[in-house]
Amino acid sequence: MQVILRQDVEKLGLRGEVVDVAPGFARNYLLPRKLAETATPGKVAELRKHEEKRARQEAQSFDQAQEIVNRLESAEIRFDVPAGETGTIDRRKLDLPESIKRIGRYQVPVELFPDVTATLRLAIVPEGGELPPEEELEALAEAEAQAEAEAQAAAEAEHAEAEAEIQAIVEEDEDEAEEADTEADAGAAPPELEPETPPE
Repeated sequence: MQVILRQDVEKLGLRGEVVDVAPGFARNYLLPRKLAETATPGKVAELRKHEEKRARQEAQSFDQAQEIVNRLESAEIRFDVPAGETGTIDRRKLDLPESIKRIGRYQVPVELFPDVTATLRLAIVPEGGELPPEEELEALAEAEAQAEAEAQAAAEAEHAEAEAEIQAIVEEDEDEAEEADTEADAGAAPPELEPETPPE
């Protein structure tokens, strides 16, 4: 028996598909729950027309999305932001889901339509100023990366030093415990045996 699915049905099909099912399954499960309707020739023809119309609309939307991509990618969006001397952005004054941490040029992909992605070009500029040359931006980024690497190395060295101190304390405690056990074994007198008295 053929039915047209009115909703997605797991392991059977998606909404709008015409599928073959056992008559009992359709009669006892799909039709009473309004998950499907009987596939008559008129309903199938109507469904095909609707699918063709939707395909044309999607193609038109895809073309429109491509035009939007071309317009967006041809422009650069500029944001004037409060920035420090090193070019870092004062994040307390910005509320972004993923913060951009420094001034510079960025490319941000934006999905406009399935399989249509625009890449926005952003210029993050210090407030009341201009964007420095690319070489200067790279030098600032390298200096910040160097400072972060040095801070990471210092933190790792401090961590290693703390672990070494803990290990030394543990070994010292183990040595003291071992010495105490040795002294206890050496200082303990052997148990005295009482002489046996002969039986009378």
